[in-house]
Amino acid sequence: MGLFARFLARREDAHGPATDDALPGQAINPATHASLDTLIALRRQAGKLDLGRRQPARAQLAGGHASRFRGRGMDYQESRIYQPGDDIRSMDWRVTARTGRPHTKLYQEERERPVVLCVDLNPGMFFASRGALKSVIAARAASLIAWAAAAHGDRIGALLFNGEHHELPPRGGKHGVLRLIRQLVAQSDPLQNRQQPPHPHGLDTALARLRRVSRPGSLIFLLSDFFGIGDETGKHLTRLRQHNDLVAIQILDALEQAPPPPARYAVSDGRHTGILDTRSRGARQAYADVFARHQRRLRDLMRRRAIPLLQLSTDDDVAHALRQLGATPAAPARENAA
Repeated sequence: MGLFARFLARREDAHGPATDDALPGQAINPATHASLDTLIALRRQAGKLDLGRRQPARAQLAGGHASRFRGRGMDYQESRIYQPGDDIRSMDWRVTARTGRPHTKLYQEERERPVVLCVDLNPGMFFASRGALKSVIAARAASLIAWAAAAHGDRIGALLFNGEHHELPPRGGKHGVLRLIRQLVAQSDPLQNRQQPPHPHGLDTALARLRRVSRPGSLIFLLSDFFGIGDETGKHLTRLRQHNDLVAIQILDALEQAPPPPARYAVSDGRHTGILDTRSRGARQAYADVFARHQRRLRDLMRRRAIPLLQLSTDDDVAHALRQLGATPAAPARENAA
């Protein structure tokens, strides 16, 4: 299934496969190319996205999100017995008078929360049978999240992987979003990525490098089709989850989830060709079973680490679908999976 996601399929008697090659003077197809203007325009739709926290922030810079650290801040938490070194300005005189022992107030500090987008642009992401390419959906989703983060005063960082790694350290404001958008447009161009060979351990490599970009207390969004999960994926997710919030966004096409109508299809990855025969019931069931096994593995991988998993389809309204994030609960971790 992961391999087939890289293929463009057609019936044997069709006139020929579709192409996204743009000739000089032709308008770029928005279903195959993420354009700068389109991603910038998504700013108007980002205001309704809720990037609410699932854990207190742990970043070191002052900001607008509650932290695990306690000190002088906006929100009173509790009073405790005075200890040498406590700030006398935080003395709780009312509790001190009532108990006869000096007490000091503790406050919840506000810390900044960096938002980091990890966008997997493996060859399988340059596929769709309807709507827009998965790479385009990923670029739209990443841009919407970045605009929403900037509106909340968060810095935006990213790791884009398309055979090569493109790291963007967190940066605040509109400039941080525009920097990301420019990279998304460049790295998700199917004409530039068509020659990139599949990386056998691409997702694991990207997750390992993601730890360089993200800092403790970050909110990390993983955007991928997750067909590249490997033996080390769980280990990397566990390490990232220990100090960050993670949200996984799986991008899928309908043709990956269910076989096409019964027929013989010519398929190609641009280098090799083959025949996909879905005329028999057994072949169609085997096709569906492969995807079902993959989904069970992915759901278990995320569930064991309390990582919410959201699904986007290539024909989804991305802004509408992402609004579900605000209502996505983070279940408590079942175990510390390795």
